[in-house]
Order: sequence, then C-alpha cells, then structure tokens
Amino acid sequence: MSAEFGGRGGLQGKISQWLRGRRPKEAAGDGGREALLLAAAGAGLPLAPAAHPVGYRCSCDRVGCPTPARHPISFAWQTQSTTDRAQIERWARHQPQANFITATGMVHDVLDVPLRAGREALERLLGADVEVGPVAESDDGRMLFFTLTRGTPEDEDEWWPCELDCHPETMDEHPGLRWHCRGSYVLVPPARLPGEHQAVRWVRGPEHPLPDPLTLLEALTDACARYAAEESDHAGTAWPLRH
Repeated sequence: MSAEFGGRGGLQGKISQWLRGRRPKEAAGDGGREALLLAAAGAGLPLAPAAHPVGYRCSCDRVGCPTPARHPISFAWQTQSTTDRAQIERWARHQPQANFITATGMVHDVLDVPLRAGREALERLLGADVEVGPVAESDDGRMLFFTLTRGTPEDEDEWWPCELDCHPETMDEHPGLRWHCRGSYVLVPPARLPGEHQAVRWVRGPEHPLPDPLTLLEALTDACARYAAEESDHAGTAWPLRH
C-alpha cells in the first residue's frame, strides 16, 4: 500500500513509518492474533466473536449475507461484548477462524471514513500535533478512527443525537463519514474480509489513548467533503452525455 501523502519530507517520512513500519504483522499466526485482540481489550475495547470469510462468502448460514464476515455471531453481541482476558482467550482459541467486533458507544466510538479522505485527515491531524488515537484501515476502502464515546447519560433526553450516527443496518446510508456509537460495532483488527488477502489492520495501535471525537471531527468532515466533491466531479466527466 502506498503511503505517499506528499508534503514535507519529515512529516511524510513519519507517516510512512506509522503506516508501514509500525503496522502489526497479522501473519504472525494465532499467537499474534490473540495478542492483538488482548491488546485491544486491554485498551478498553469490548469484544465479541464475529463471522469470518469462507472464500468470497460468509461463514454464517444466511443465504446472500449482506455483510459477509463483518457481523457478530450472536444476536446478544451487545451484552456478550467484554474486555475480560480469560473469556477472549477462550473465544480466540476455540474459534481460531473467527473475526471479532468491538461494540461502540460503551467506552469508545468510531469515526469511519473513506480511506482516501482518512489518509488526508490523518496527515493533517498529525501535522498539527493533534493527539490521534488508534486508527485502523480496511481493504474494503474505509479508515476507522477510534475515539472516546459521547457517553450514555441516565437522562436519555440529554444525549445529543447526530445525523452521522451509523448502525449496522444503516451502513449504506452513510457513504461519507459514519459515526459508530450506541447500538453499532466495527471489526477490530486483525480481521479478514472475503476475497484474497483482504483484511482490517491497525495503522496506529490500541496503545494510543482514545481522543475526544470533537478534536478529529473538523479534519475528517473537511476531508470527506473534498473526497465527495472529487468523486462527484469524476462521475460527471467519466461518462459524457451523447446527443
């Protein structure tokens, strides 16, 4: 994967190091997988087992699964999600092919953006010395920024909703920035996607503290807006109308 962002050489080299040199090696075998999962749980990310790819299909028995290898195994995933080390070790060893999801809105949220927009925003944030937390990228073209959750106050009326909120059933409605909070989840690295060598991996690992989402939001929304405008321009010129 290219890490050529352009810009100043020093910053470009720093980002290239994060993207290439510090990326965990998912090929390290089951031990490496388990260690990465335990590191995520140790950082406070609640985990639960998820489906895994079987070639280009999903391991679940649902015909035409709409989210192959991207969904939890159990319908009780919200209550099942845990950071308990012993439980995660049992799951990882008894289900060696399983992906894992992390439930958002409990401890953390995830700001989920198109990959190109995410890389642009990451460069901007790091260049401005903003504290960026864990970041993952997916070979299906998304980048995931892990942040503190907005919280779940006792008075539900005090919880401020966001038009960018994304739940698993509304993924297609949010092609730009998706805000995974209560009732949602994302795959946690290391995870495999359908197809050859398709994966979700850490760019910045869970050892980085979770930031306030509002410190990242402006850079991410600006990058997504530019990405959407470029995509729109491309779509308008790719197939000229014939009279």
